[in-house]
Amino acid sequence: MESYYLYSSGTLSRKDNVVRMETADGRKKDLKIEMTRDLYLFGEVTTNTKCLSYLSEMKIPVHFFNYYGYYTGTFYPREKNVSGKLLVEQVTHSVEAEKRITLAQKFVEGATANNLRNLQYYRRRGKEVGEQISSIEAVRKRIYRTTEIDELMGIEGNIHQIYYSAWETILNNQIEFKARVRRPPDNIVNSLLSYLNMLTYSACLSEIYVSQLNPTISYLHSNAERRFSLALDISEIFKPLIVDRLIFSLINKKIISEKDFEKGSMGNYLKQNAQQKVLRQFDERLNKTIRHRELKRNVSYRRLMRLECYKLIKHLMHDKEYEPFRIWW
Repeated sequence: MESYYLYSSGTLSRKDNVVRMETADGRKKDLKIEMTRDLYLFGEVTTNTKCLSYLSEMKIPVHFFNYYGYYTGTFYPREKNVSGKLLVEQVTHSVEAEKRITLAQKFVEGATANNLRNLQYYRRRGKEVGEQISSIEAVRKRIYRTTEIDELMGIEGNIHQIYYSAWETILNNQIEFKARVRRPPDNIVNSLLSYLNMLTYSACLSEIYVSQLNPTISYLHSNAERRFSLALDISEIFKPLIVDRLIFSLINKKIISEKDFEKGSMGNYLKQNAQQKVLRQFDERLNKTIRHRELKRNVSYRRLMRLECYKLIKHLMHDKEYEPFRIWW
């Protein structure tokens, strides 16, 4: 299965059993729908209910991004293989405080373990990040002492603050990066974080769709209206592996530099050609494989996301306690 990333503006329509992208100058691209996992639309695209109905029938989510590369929303197909029992358990674990905090703590613990793994990797290569490692390990001990989600989110925020303080060292002091700034991103690191975080969120959402989980019911993040908050929960675990490591590589290998960004009312944002360059690297990263220790076979990073959904389902159905993904290499 493939993900299609479409940057052209034009019309997306159904032609028999094909979805066709046609640009204003007449160029056409037919998508192999039977081999399509999801669509990412970055241009100004016009479509109709006939096309969307077909995409829904073929179970293909469509993720929309604006000119600046920022996520704006997802067309989420109607779920056809719904499990009432799973839905009840998913809701129960969200509304019962003890069950919810247990899962929320697991998400924070998994993300923290993966943050530490990144720092340990660079410490072995001579980077002076030992102070941050020690500080995170000290704060980490408080994760399982929390009793409220807000308290846990505060600890998560402290951990990220310490973690990001090591980034200038990891990036060889090429870029000043003191803190995470989202709206608008104030430098190229924050811009890359915003862009890649939303791509990772969208990829997680596509994997959730396959799993029968309801994407609006979450544990660490609030169940807000018009937000697929479970994808936020799961993506936290994978950001250190997919987003952070990719940013370190893009900047340290000089694949991306200041000239690839523009400044405007939306802060620092990637130029169109740079967005596509980063997107190619992101897709390669998702398709990268690793030998799974339990399955004894190679699985892609994207597949790890789906496996995380299945582990969560086993926890909700009382089959096996959920343990978050941790980088082991």
